[in-house]
Amino acid sequence: METRYPPQPEAVRRYTTEELRRDFLIERLFSDDAVHMVYSHIDRVIVGGACPVSQALVLTADKKDLGADFFLERRELGVVNVAGPGRVIVDGTAYPMQKLDGLYVGRGAREVRFESDSAQIPAHFYFVSTPAHASCPTAHIPISSAAPSHLGSLANSNERTIYKYIHPDGVKSCQLVMGVTLLDPNNMWNTMPAHTHARRMEVYFYFNVEEPNVVFHLMGEPNETRHVVMRGEQAILSPSWSLHSAMGTGNYAFIWAMAGENQTFSDMDAIAMADLK
Repeated sequence: METRYPPQPEAVRRYTTEELRRDFLIERLFSDDAVHMVYSHIDRVIVGGACPVSQALVLTADKKDLGADFFLERRELGVVNVAGPGRVIVDGTAYPMQKLDGLYVGRGAREVRFESDSAQIPAHFYFVSTPAHASCPTAHIPISSAAPSHLGSLANSNERTIYKYIHPDGVKSCQLVMGVTLLDPNNMWNTMPAHTHARRMEVYFYFNVEEPNVVFHLMGEPNETRHVVMRGEQAILSPSWSLHSAMGTGNYAFIWAMAGENQTFSDMDAIAMADLK
């Protein structure tokens, strides 16, 4: 498991492109028969990906990483499948996972296994884990059960549908909030006008990015914006002081996950377009 430490906004103002990518971008999450994870000291979030091809993969962590006997001893987990069909098996119970299906796994689950239905079209299980001080029931979240919220306009190139998977009015968690945003065809912008939320960090994971398209992810303080060029199935860490928005050279989708002081979706500080620099 790779470890990342949080830089201060004053330092990021002077960052090179390579330094931005080193501290915030997670370039590789999926490779055959492997689990990749990044432990961020920003709210102690773990971001990971599992791609089971010829064998099942078990979610584990070294004792020195978590100081725990098993991965979810003091943590909770949100999973979304972004590729071929598969299943997640939690303490012997199998949850079928089609593309865009989600799963919440509560604190205390001892074994989490990832499997694909087919080695030719393997599942890609993207997951985010946060510390948890309480246990909530494990819950399967087909995308059909997630209430859609339609936002934006074609005139602003940001028509999109937000699906909330893990949130106070849906599948309950201790602190994790997670969902999927799908942009309509011919729309390229997300989260603009932009915002920050001082009481929560966020992770964005971009997918359905057809090559050779890229996504220009905007970050930084509102008056000191920076950008990071991203490809499909890459994630980026967004500290509480940073805005998080993006524009693609083609259509795309993304998964958002938040952790921090509260779970209030609307607890954000809007940034006026006139104040962006």
